Amino acid sequence: MTKRTAWFNALRLRTLPLSISGILVGAALAKSEGAWNSYIFWGCLSTTLLFQIISNLANDLGDTQKGTDNEHRVGPVRSVQSGLISKKEMGGAILLCSILALISAGILIYISAQTLTFYTIMVYISLTILSILAALTYTIGKNAYGYRGLGDLMVFIFFGGVAVIGSNGLFGTGFNPLTILGALTIGTWSIGVLNLNNMRDQVNDKASNKITMAVKLGFQGARIYHFTIVIVGILAWCILLYLLYMKDNSSIYLYAFIPCLLVIKHLIRVHKTTEPKDFDPELKKLALSTFFTALLLLILSQLT
Repeated sequence: MTKRTAWFNALRLRTLPLSISGILVGAALAKSEGAWNSYIFWGCLSTTLLFQIISNLANDLGDTQKGTDNEHRVGPVRSVQSGLISKKEMGGAILLCSILALISAGILIYISAQTLTFYTIMVYISLTILSILAALTYTIGKNAYGYRGLGDLMVFIFFGGVAVIGSNGLFGTGFNPLTILGALTIGTWSIGVLNLNNMRDQVNDKASNKITMAVKLGFQGARIYHFTIVIVGILAWCILLYLLYMKDNSSIYLYAFIPCLLVIKHLIRVHKTTEPKDFDPELKKLALSTFFTALLLLILSQLT
């Protein structure tokens, strides 16, 4: 593996579609209310992608510092762990991406400011800072929350609530109750992706004292937990599509249920899986199913 490949792997590109799924849903619901601004949409995407890249780079660094990324882990070899990227180099990359995220978020808030109150602007500035801190402290630091079983909660908050409800609010439509259902779906399915990762790495995480929900619950308990949260997301999505259908008297939104069939197929596969390493392919399947579900809703909202 070359150094260029190591940097490419450190970005963990397969995580990026999932990270913007909440933005797609928030934008789709804004469009359903008659609000659309391309600058705000692309600003949300760029800011969120930078947040996720910070998290990915910090995760690479933090897990290596704590010894979790070692020769016993089931997933791919990480970039700092391999020695191709030094800890200092990774720290510099994290700092650069954090600065870019602050600039992107600043421009986004400035563009949206004409439809926001001063209080709301302060809230978005605070969310920007909290998002960067959350990305950094997932695995970095003595009190990294990813090592204390809080990763699932934080994923739900930021991938679900902040991404869907927060992005929707930037379009100036005010609070839309339907965003709660969207946040519930994207949030729970995002937890599902994290839980698959943690079920895959359960043995090594436990040995490295990384306490995840999968470690707490055990293999069978983590599978039951996985089924529960993913099914909650499916139900929330069905209710959301029905309410959109009733609100606009348009059945076109119902087509956004089609990708859910892939999620159901995924659950069947998880039920049949008995080896932790076999959860790795399901990570991509659930992440992409979430992304395409959100993308289809956005496309359909543009057609109404």
